[in-house]
Parts: sequence; structure tokens; C-alpha cells
Amino acid sequence: MALPPSSPPPFTISEQDVRRQFARLNPRKAPGPDGVSPSTLRHRAEELTPVFTDIFNSSLESCQVPACLKTSTIVPVPKKPWITGLNDYRPVALTSVVMKSLERLILPHLKSITTPLLDPLQFAYRANRSVDDAVNLALHSILQHLDSPGTYARILFVDFSSAFNTIRPALLQDKLSQLSVPASLCSTGSPQGCVLSPLLFSLYTNCCTSSHQSVKLIKFADDTTLIGLISNGDETAYRREVARLVSWCGHNNLQLNAQKTVEMIVDFRKVTAPLPPLALMDSPITIADSFRFLGTTITRDLKWEPTISSLIKKAQQRMFFLRKLRKLKLPPRMLAQFYTAIIESILTSSIMVLCWCHRQGQTKAAARHARCREGDGLQASIHPGPVYLQDLEACRRLRSIRTKTSRYMNSFFPSAIRLLNTK
Repeated sequence: MALPPSSPPPFTISEQDVRRQFARLNPRKAPGPDGVSPSTLRHRAEELTPVFTDIFNSSLESCQVPACLKTSTIVPVPKKPWITGLNDYRPVALTSVVMKSLERLILPHLKSITTPLLDPLQFAYRANRSVDDAVNLALHSILQHLDSPGTYARILFVDFSSAFNTIRPALLQDKLSQLSVPASLCSTGSPQGCVLSPLLFSLYTNCCTSSHQSVKLIKFADDTTLIGLISNGDETAYRREVARLVSWCGHNNLQLNAQKTVEMIVDFRKVTAPLPPLALMDSPITIADSFRFLGTTITRDLKWEPTISSLIKKAQQRMFFLRKLRKLKLPPRMLAQFYTAIIESILTSSIMVLCWCHRQGQTKAAARHARCREGDGLQASIHPGPVYLQDLEACRRLRSIRTKTSRYMNSFFPSAIRLLNTK
């Protein structure tokens, strides 16, 4: 007679882990509403570690967190230079340092359970994933589709209203249970400003996926993009998936903002006719010629001059401050730190996208970027990109991607494969 499967042992936290976590705290950070400062926890870690280890494990065992650790101070931060109403403020939560420490101890355990079950098109808060991966995959899907005649793409950039604040704890608990998360970790919510909030939001929206192969639903936290790959003018699947997204949001208490949701149409056909408009909850969707997608400006003609010009302009403006600091005779080390933090961060933004999608990308520097990707996400079996790079681990020559247009030939994956085959 077969024995029933044994339940996994309860998750506990060791004193060593708590002590290590306290030692990592930045003593310059402000304390939370409970008044416990990071400096106190760090410098008195030996005395406080046993006490807080007991509190953390008791909270996990009883599925209850002390009320004093769940309070937060909300600081309104302006979104715009000119304030016209309360909606122009972004609420930033200042939470307990002790609670953040507990969450950081839980986070690796929660990731180890849920990572294999996550939607491969969710790119936020995951190892070996980045904004560049999301943008590259979106552009690759579009360009690969447009390589065939009689095709076009409709891209819906979805906007949510206060997405993190509308999560229902009961629904989140059910979703965590379905992902095999232990009961001691399921009885939670997703308060704003907490360490676990981003991952919990990804798990909350994990089941929101596309059911049709011609429609890609790419997620980066609450930035959701629906890409419809249209052939022969048939938009049935795309419009069905838009309706499914609206229905899913209604059932899961996420509020779509139709006024800020934007659609862009990429169509290189020589003979075109006006396309039927798209509506979201009876509100017409604005058609845009360009959109800033995860920090990268995407235009309807898929050209990169606007993005590159914007980057150059920002870098030149900040070079002015570097020259001023140099005239003040600041030490070279401080000038280098200023350049790295203020200027280089702009120039390297979306560098993986630009170095492949712009003609100047065919350089040795671009090849180095491709090779550095061999050791991270492009090898992972759960990454959506390795279908094109699946021979990397075997050190075999990669299979080339057949292309018909120069737009597709010079995009990320075809260019990466060509350069990796020449090394």
C-alpha cells in the first residue's frame, strides 16, 4: 500500500540568517514608524538576533505578524512639476526595518518555490531577466511576423490605475496556494513599499496570459503589453485576447485606465486601408505614432533616431555639470563617480536593444555584449529567448534565422547569432 506523500517541512529562519541580514543593513537609512533604526539592528545584532529570530518564527508558525510591524508612513511625492490635485502625487510607503528584514529572509524561499511556475513572459524581478530582454523579445516577435507579406502588428500598451493597491488578499492567497506556496506564507497581502510586493504582484497576475499563439502578452510588473500579430487582415484573435484581458481584470479587481492606455500600429504594407478602431470598456483607444516602452522609445516605423537623439541630448546636458565640477577642481575619483552615475547610466540605458537594432551595433563591442549574455538568461531553459540560442551550451554553431527584410536581419536575435557564430 502506497504511503501518502509527506507534506514539506515548515519554513523556519535560523539565527545565522537573521544575523547576516542585520549585518547587511545600511545604517544611514531612516527608521520606520516603529522607531527601530537600521543602525541599532546592525550594531546590536548579537544581542537582538535571538529575540527577533523567535519573533519571526512565531509569526510564521501562527501566520500572524505583529501589528506594530505592519504599519507604514505614507509620504506623498509629486509626479509632476506642477500640482493640480491629489492624483499628481505618488504615495511612497516608509515601512518597518524589522519587517523588511523578515521579508528579505522569506523572499529567496518564495522565489525558489514559484520561479519554475512563473509565466515566461513576465520579465520583472527575476534572475537573468531585464528590461532589455522584454523589449528585445517584443521587437523580435513583431519583426519576425512582419518579415512575411500581407502582415501588420497592433501593439496595446495597457495602463492600470494603482495596480499594487487594488490586490485582494483573499484572491492572492488562493493564487499562492495554487502555486504550492506553504500556508504559513500564503496568509498575506501586498502592501505598497514592502520587499515582497513586486514578487507578489507578479504571482497575482501570473495566470493572465494569452491563449493564442499570434498574440503575445508581455509583462514587466504592472507594465502590460499586448502584441497582436495580424495576418490577412484577420484581427479576431487579437480582439478576443483584448476582451479576455478586460474580463480577467474585472474578475481580479485590477482597474484598467482606458484614458492612458495607448495603441500603436506597425504596418509596412504598400496598400493599406483604415483599420477598425479599438475600444476598451466602451472608451476609444488613442492611436500613437510613438510610445516609451519600458524606457525605450518605440516608433510606428521602428526607427531609432528619436531614441538615440534623446539619449544624446540628455548626455550633453549632463556633461555641462561635469565640466563645471572639473573647473571646481574636484578629485578625479569623484568626477569618475559622477560620470558613472549621471552620464554613463543614460548612455548604457537599453544598450542591448540599441546595439543590435542600430547599424552601429555591428561592432566588436556588440559582440562582447552577446558573449556576456551566454552566462546568464539566454541559457536558462525557462527564458523565452533560448529557442534561438539553444545550442550555446553544447558549443555548437547556432542555427541561422532566415530573414527576408533588412529590418528583421539587423534585429537582436539574427544579429546575435551571426556574431556568436564568428567568434
